[in-house]
Amino acid sequence: MPRKTHRLLTSALAGTLVIGAAVAGAAPASAGSASSEARLVDAVPTPKLDWYKCYEIAECATVQLPLDYRKPQGPSTEIAVLRVKARNQAQRVGSLFVNPGGPGGSSTQFALAAPDFLSAALVDRFDIVGVDPRGVGASEQVKCFPSVRAQTEVFNLMNVPFPVTAAEERDYVTGSKRLGRACSATGRPLTAHASTAEVARDMDVVRRAVGDKKLTYLGFSYGSALGQYYANMFPDRFRALVVDGVLDPAAWVGNTRQILDQRLRSSAGAYKALHEILVRCDKAGESKCVFAEGDPVKRFDQVANRLKTDPLEFPDGAGGTIQVTYAVFISAVLGTLYSTDAGAGVTQLAAEIAQAQEGGSTAPLLKRVNAAKAARAYDFPYENGFEAASTVICTDGKHPADASSWPAAVERRDREARYFGRPWGWIDSQCANKTWTVQDRNAYTGPFTNRTAATFLIVGNFWDPATAYHGAVSARALAPNASLLSSNNWGHTAYGSGVCATTTIDTYLLTGKAPQDGKTCTDAAQPFTSPAPSATVRAATAGQRPPVATIRPDSVLLTH
Repeated sequence: MPRKTHRLLTSALAGTLVIGAAVAGAAPASAGSASSEARLVDAVPTPKLDWYKCYEIAECATVQLPLDYRKPQGPSTEIAVLRVKARNQAQRVGSLFVNPGGPGGSSTQFALAAPDFLSAALVDRFDIVGVDPRGVGASEQVKCFPSVRAQTEVFNLMNVPFPVTAAEERDYVTGSKRLGRACSATGRPLTAHASTAEVARDMDVVRRAVGDKKLTYLGFSYGSALGQYYANMFPDRFRALVVDGVLDPAAWVGNTRQILDQRLRSSAGAYKALHEILVRCDKAGESKCVFAEGDPVKRFDQVANRLKTDPLEFPDGAGGTIQVTYAVFISAVLGTLYSTDAGAGVTQLAAEIAQAQEGGSTAPLLKRVNAAKAARAYDFPYENGFEAASTVICTDGKHPADASSWPAAVERRDREARYFGRPWGWIDSQCANKTWTVQDRNAYTGPFTNRTAATFLIVGNFWDPATAYHGAVSARALAPNASLLSSNNWGHTAYGSGVCATTTIDTYLLTGKAPQDGKTCTDAAQPFTSPAPSATVRAATAGQRPPVATIRPDSVLLTH
């Protein structure tokens, strides 16, 4: 199947699937030197943003910023900025910069959607500002191949949600090496100047340009890395900074001995959430959980393993066929775990697969596919999401030398975190440093222990399947002046999951006063026991979770 078919099917099954003056030629700023970082960005004159009305409710602008901050008068790159102005200008606090994660998520589109997921209090009193990271969205885009055809030839080798068989692994390794070489050659010069540190520098310049003396920031998922980079590079330049769904920044940088999932352990968080859902399903019984018959833990394993040797195949209703493989199913389960209603979603999906395996109706699965048919179904124009995400992952962190080492490393992860070691383990195979040779000389690699002038807020939820809760705990241990807010909600990130987490974050952003370190919110809806979120929750969160973007395990962006 073409890659787009896998993407469509996985999305359909999941239901919700869809970070003084510089002198030209001077040595790079020393790592961890906040004063050096300040000098780099302050050498760039404050740009004038030529705003124009866009998207009916917003204002847009573009700005040319230095490709290399060590050479402020040298080549530049175009950065896109969008803002939705505060509805109550008389009580306006300032600007709230937002980032949806990824890497590769568009901050301008995220800011545009702010009225749909941020509380009325924030939308009323902040201009919501999105700065598209380098290589992403409306900013100048990373492009690693000279044409869609050349890109397709490589991506066809990686045309699975994640590799399972030895043949798939061989193809995936070959594609990973070719992608790394392409981004290190055709992708330059932008791939050499698009690490998270560059985005933090760009954001500081735009902060000046919109007239804010200090930054106010809300970042989700990978956006938590961007927030922590900013806090450590510019420790005296923010008034309030929230990171929700947190990556441990030291683990994100890592070392050359470990693949990314071994450092972040996203797979462990996903398995923890799935296992807990299946245990709670068993306790809830068949009246509350559709997958409760027998032992749900063992039954899920049987359903998944059977797909390895006997994938489901059925007519798609349009003259073709749909094949549900083990990789498609697990990827869909992982996508469903991103939802606050993960319990019902995962068990319903597993029940539908089990029913089809037992000779029952495939109508529910077909209905999922048909519901997603509005998804992209063409090959043009050039899509750079995977390349943009890879550029940040590969230039921010340190990675093993040879992509050929990934199968063994991923197998170890899958033994430690059943089902999810493979989907999370393969996301950085293109970063092997023998074939991804381009690096950002100005990348920031730490320390992440700088004391900030203001307290920043770290938010983690216990059942996050992507940025596992231990990432928030580890990030808090690094930070001398931060406060940890924990939440018992399900899904990816905490904002919008319940009144407690949402109003705590809102209050901090509005007042700059952080909650007590160690506060825990326990009011989120729970699988099979709690009712749907109340009208109070919906009112507090504008009725929606933020459409957080994160790196998708099958190497394309996943948005929720």
